[in-house]
Amino acid sequence: MKKVLFVCLFVAGLSTVSLAQGPQRRSPEEMTAALKTSLTLTDAQAAKVKAIYEAQTKSRDSLRNAGGDPQTMFPAMQKMRETSNAKIKAVLTPEQAAIFQKQVDEQAAQMRARMGN
Repeated sequence: MKKVLFVCLFVAGLSTVSLAQGPQRRSPEEMTAALKTSLTLTDAQAAKVKAIYEAQTKSRDSLRNAGGDPQTMFPAMQKMRETSNAKIKAVLTPEQAAIFQKQVDEQAAQMRARMGN
């Protein structure tokens, strides 16, 4: 009985620690896989999209590692995301680009809702 209680407390503790760290960022591979599924990307398109996401991740990480106020970093990250989205749209067909834009708009609306704006 003590072992079961200990395991339950251990699992609860791990859950609390992982939640306290905040949402985990998705890797370029995960983001590409999600788009490949939702937009039915070809392998060539997926490779280009993955390269775009890898470059965005590298730039974002270097910006974060430079330190500074998150409020001042936000516009730079937003511009970085817009640039990446434009590059991705250039890889897509017009039909895929329309679906992608709809997804981007929905994500932006969700972010505004979470931020209270």
